[in-house]
Amino acid sequence: MRETEVRSPIALLLILIVVLYAAALFVAPLFAMVQGALARGIEPLLETFRDPSVIHAFQVTLILSLAAVAINALLGLTTAWVLVRHRFRGRKLFDTLVDIPFVFSPVIAGYALIVLFGREGWLAPPIFPVVFALPGILLAKVFVSLPFVTREVQPVLEALAPEPEQAAYTIGASRWTTFRRVILPELWTALLYGVVLTFARAIGEFGAVSVVSGNIEGYTETATSFVFRALNDRNNVGAYGVSALLCVFSLVILIVMSLLRSRIVRREA
Repeated sequence: MRETEVRSPIALLLILIVVLYAAALFVAPLFAMVQGALARGIEPLLETFRDPSVIHAFQVTLILSLAAVAINALLGLTTAWVLVRHRFRGRKLFDTLVDIPFVFSPVIAGYALIVLFGREGWLAPPIFPVVFALPGILLAKVFVSLPFVTREVQPVLEALAPEPEQAAYTIGASRWTTFRRVILPELWTALLYGVVLTFARAIGEFGAVSVVSGNIEGYTETATSFVFRALNDRNNVGAYGVSALLCVFSLVILIVMSLLRSRIVRREA
């Protein structure tokens, strides 16, 4: 479909409203954070990023977010495969349960993890702690970002034509070889898009992580938890600076998502 020039005054007004809305919600806060981070000059901001607690908070955030991405990429792809290729009793209920992280409050999810894995929890591990430790943060990030890979891969898998797969079986290819050489290349872009969404959700999570981690400085404190502590400590430069850096991560993720979306559209055209 070719783009046409907009001439209607009503259409121009709607476009103006949407642009102002987007600017108020996204652009203005970003400028405010950058201004706040640089309010006292560049040196205090650099000092914030040299703070060992900030460095550790970003290390915890990035490492555990990447671990959550790896887990959900594998389990999300497996879940999509099971939902599309297998029929079993309770399938529709299981399909619905995949979306639970979309409707559950992250705070409730964090509390549920405490109930399950806390010291007196139903599934309390006997050897190493989960709650108020790094494994609890990982579980929280995995839970809140669980549906994205499944929901991106599932419709693509449903739309795949069966003929190439059947042809591969006909010439003697194994199931794993068929999946790797025939099916996975068709799912690759959708899988990457789900991975990017998973990473974006995991890196920005605060509610569930805050509850289950205890926000222990230098141990379980994440980047978002540091922003919360910095605000309480009246450390505005630290709060604005870390927030601005997280926004940079978000912008990079947004650009990657846009590129992947364009690729998906081209493949479907």
